[in-house]
Amino acid sequence: MQAQVIYDFSAEPGNNELTVREGETVTVLNQNVGGGWIEAQNARGESGLVPEDYLQVSVCLCSLRITHHNNVCDGAAVTHLFCCNSLRICKVKSNPMLFVTCTHKMFVNAVVFVMLYLFVFFLYNVLVCACEGDDDDGEWDEEWDDARSTGGYGETTGEEEGEAMGDVGPVWLYPQSPLDCVVADPKKGSKMYGLKSYIEYQVTPNTTNRPVNHRYKHFDWLYERLLEKFGSAIPIPSLPDKQVTGRFEEEFIKMRMERLQGWLCRMCRHPVVSNSDVFQLFLTYRDEKEWKTGKRRAEKDECVGPMVFSTIDPEAPELDIIEVEQKCELFSRFTKEMDDGVKDLLNVGNIHWKRCTGPLRKEYQKIGKAFQNLSSVFNTSGYTGEATLTDALTAAGKTYEEISQIVAEQPRKDLHFLMETNNEYKGLLGCFPDTIGVHKAAIEKVREGDKMVAAGKITTQDKVTMAKRTSIMCYSLQAEMNHFHSNRIYDYNRVMQLYLEEQIRFYETVRGVRERERGFYETVRGVFFSLVRLLRS
Repeated sequence: MQAQVIYDFSAEPGNNELTVREGETVTVLNQNVGGGWIEAQNARGESGLVPEDYLQVSVCLCSLRITHHNNVCDGAAVTHLFCCNSLRICKVKSNPMLFVTCTHKMFVNAVVFVMLYLFVFFLYNVLVCACEGDDDDGEWDEEWDDARSTGGYGETTGEEEGEAMGDVGPVWLYPQSPLDCVVADPKKGSKMYGLKSYIEYQVTPNTTNRPVNHRYKHFDWLYERLLEKFGSAIPIPSLPDKQVTGRFEEEFIKMRMERLQGWLCRMCRHPVVSNSDVFQLFLTYRDEKEWKTGKRRAEKDECVGPMVFSTIDPEAPELDIIEVEQKCELFSRFTKEMDDGVKDLLNVGNIHWKRCTGPLRKEYQKIGKAFQNLSSVFNTSGYTGEATLTDALTAAGKTYEEISQIVAEQPRKDLHFLMETNNEYKGLLGCFPDTIGVHKAAIEKVREGDKMVAAGKITTQDKVTMAKRTSIMCYSLQAEMNHFHSNRIYDYNRVMQLYLEEQIRFYETVRGVRERERGFYETVRGVFFSLVRLLRS
């Protein structure tokens, strides 16, 4: 079977991978390698593993595209695609968005193909019915009220979120003992008899002090689950970017571990996320069986997206929608301006970092070299009274060379942490527009309540229920806004204190280097004063 390469891929040495280039045609040797890889052979006879997503199998029996539109689904489409060696079914909904991907199955004969063909039409009808049952016509699903008794993943253990009224308004109920964790001890592992390698990290929560092992793909799975479950109510920042090449280099592993630590700690600090079953599973599973069983339960969780609001109980009167809108608009402007400020600081910081490790370092080196060259010239004069001056010039040159190294190393000691914190907030701020959009849509729905009642689409009681549910969403949004502000103040207080302390140490170090040559400086200063008096006379 032939396949077309759609992206460039560079093989990692020692990983049994195959380097391919976009547009190249390769022969597929084995599609059942697993882990998202395919064994392929190029035109030169070289074979190895290539990422599955980088190849497009060119042989296809037929394709069928079925698209369903109506005013209920709001333009959402359901698409089915048949290929000779695989079945992929993807369902896209406007709110909440779901993606369902079936695993690859070999079609061994025409009977299986026909059975799958009939199965897809059956599934299509199910999906259409589900789409027609959506709430965009103004009728609210009764599952909201029944969510706590549905047996969903989060609710079987009594998982329910609470809010309280603080000095700043609604706030989440925080645990007495904050959750924290440490990501450390990266180790290289392998599978498929050494054909594939990966990096595994130890994650140790403070609640058990018992480490669990996780790969990057496990973090990615956790991110997808948290985004699906809480994304409508809580901003879930993205993980550090994936990387195909260089992922086993020591510097990259260290950087990724540090960023995974930052991401996981931010999730630990959120009382809703950290208390969820899926997050606790990630931190505290005891064996592989418990991990796999927990994953299956999490993936079948029905209380996701907007349904998560059904688990929130503010135990307070309904909020004034106009007041909520004003606070929401103020927060939107603030996050937009903060996002601009964070990006500006990242840009300036990157420029300064490059200058410290490049031009500025070289400038200090040039100054040091110039002093030493001048000292060498003075030594050739044959004059007996200038030894002190030439020694002072040589010492000054070496001092500037030492300072150049200190300057080059300094960004990693102070600017690094400031940049990492701003990178985290850049990702976090990018999530808020979607979260705020969910609440704005709910408020708009409530405003249309009178029209819906007049049109007979909903009853008066339905309108009251809509207003109550929207009030819960408003409480949630304000609690999240206050959580963001309190974390922002804490994070920037901490990182700025660290940055300024390191800056003080930097200047004290430079001063210490110069103090070592103080005797020479005093001599040189005396010489300079003599020269000045001579020039004036």
